[in-house]
Amino acid sequence: MRLAVMQPYIFPYIGYFQLIYASDKFVFYDDVDFIKGGWINRNKLLVNGKENLFTIPLEKPSSFKLINEIDLHPQLYTKWKKKIKRTLEQSYSKAPYYEDVIPLVYNVLDHENDKISDLAMKSILSICEYLNIDRNFYISSEKFSNFKEINRSDRLIEMAKKLNTDEYINMEGGKHLYDKNYFSENFIQLKFLKPKFKKYDQGREEFFSGLSIIDILMFNNKESAREIIKEFELV
Repeated sequence: MRLAVMQPYIFPYIGYFQLIYASDKFVFYDDVDFIKGGWINRNKLLVNGKENLFTIPLEKPSSFKLINEIDLHPQLYTKWKKKIKRTLEQSYSKAPYYEDVIPLVYNVLDHENDKISDLAMKSILSICEYLNIDRNFYISSEKFSNFKEINRSDRLIEMAKKLNTDEYINMEGGKHLYDKNYFSENFIQLKFLKPKFKKYDQGREEFFSGLSIIDILMFNNKESAREIIKEFELV
């Protein structure tokens, strides 16, 4: 059984869903430090033929707060939501699967919550439901709060053991953080996921990879999107 753990990101890129697909059990890591300038409240869409970064406005975001302590900005979020809806309509209304995907996106954006962590988790779970990716999901602050004070590697090992998994999968960017031998000594096999960015038709010659999952869904049916998600390597 495989475990993967990741901070909740808003409508994340394909690699995030590849990590979920590669796992049997997935933990949303919501009780670790918020990273300003990270991907928790930001992502990229295709606007006017170029990749464009969108950022959800937050109230007093700080690296000294946990992700689940960060609020959406009560006034600016409403204004931003109207803007991003216009952007989506202008940029994707001619995409082949716009009518299928836009209600899902709007349902997430209109969901009543105050925290960016809740909104991000809602976006991920909604996509998984849409694509029929059925996994066991957990929230670290709810199930593993008693492990908060131990170091990063030991906390992940304890999560894996508590969930009766014997493999832990991390994105390849964590190779410098985690040691395979240390995990092995604790009876957990550590693997790293290397995402692949399979090209798909974006309605233009130049291809932009690493955009929000929204872009993939706008240009691919469910079956094709699932095939794109399956394109990864475990090392």
